[in-house]
Amino acid sequence: MVMAIIPRDEGELVLNALIEEGHTATYIETKGGVLRQSQYTLFIVVPDKHLEKVCKIIQSNCKVDMMIEGENESLETSDASLSGNKLGGAVLFIWKLNRILTY
Repeated sequence: MVMAIIPRDEGELVLNALIEEGHTATYIETKGGVLRQSQYTLFIVVPDKHLEKVCKIIQSNCKVDMMIEGENESLETSDASLSGNKLGGAVLFIWKLNRILTY
């Protein structure tokens, strides 16, 4: 089971990518963190053999956006290594389930 907390603006990208690869997810819209920002919390039931693939899908669809400001210009980039800090992205919680029941 994967519970992923994803910024709202990246949630649809992640959901679409998961569906395209044949995975399903249940999601709820949540708010949290210091700034009480809106986010998606996804619940994804994944067999062990597909866990790494699902994690890669989430990782590749959650972009890290940073603003680097010069004296006279602004530059947007998704390369967090320029300043050494990472902002945004997803937080994943992964655990094993003993039973899954469907009624």
